[in-house]
Amino acid sequence: MLTPGADWDKNRKTGKQTCSGMTGADSVKELRMNPTSPLMRWICCIWMAAALLLTGCGAKSVPESFHDPDIDFSALRSIAVMPLANLSRDQQAADRVRDTFINSLMSTGALYVVPPGEVARGIARAGITNPSSPSKDDVTKIAAIVQADALITGVVREYGEVRSGATSANVVSVGLQMFESSTQRVVWTASATRGGISMADRLLGGGGRPMNDVTQAAVNDLINKLLY
Repeated sequence: MLTPGADWDKNRKTGKQTCSGMTGADSVKELRMNPTSPLMRWICCIWMAAALLLTGCGAKSVPESFHDPDIDFSALRSIAVMPLANLSRDQQAADRVRDTFINSLMSTGALYVVPPGEVARGIARAGITNPSSPSKDDVTKIAAIVQADALITGVVREYGEVRSGATSANVVSVGLQMFESSTQRVVWTASATRGGISMADRLLGGGGRPMNDVTQAAVNDLINKLLY
């Protein structure tokens, strides 16, 4: 194994063999010809560790969720998830994220989730024109029709593949908020972003995780912020 620093530079200039049997010139040639060699991976690991340390020192934590301290979330028995707004390029992104969120929330058994079909009929009956961003009156109307203690609305900001040079990966970014039906107040907000191109992907290559896995990870994060 090569010793970094002055010894490596000395070996490269003198042509002296290292303990691995290569000369310094051979080592430089290996880096140029084989960027995935053990030596290159070792250098990349050191570089990534230094980069993470530097970025972490000056970073400030930004809250990704808000819970109204004046509301008892255990008193909520039923919830309706409204259609989500979609800012991504994928026209089906909002429906896919909403379906995943509803199914995952139902599987917890923590509260009753109004079926999407009932929510759709309630929206039509209440005459709500923008269900992804309802007014206070809209919240009151739809909640009374579907008999929900709370309503969740939100937006899908990113969904799909992102690229950086020759590297690509899937990413999803979602923001949700919950209205208490009786007061029409926002009592919870949260956001989650999963996937994207990591430092390891940039340096060592990789296609990232499947879209379904990335979406489920973001949804799980949101549910944890809601219930726990």
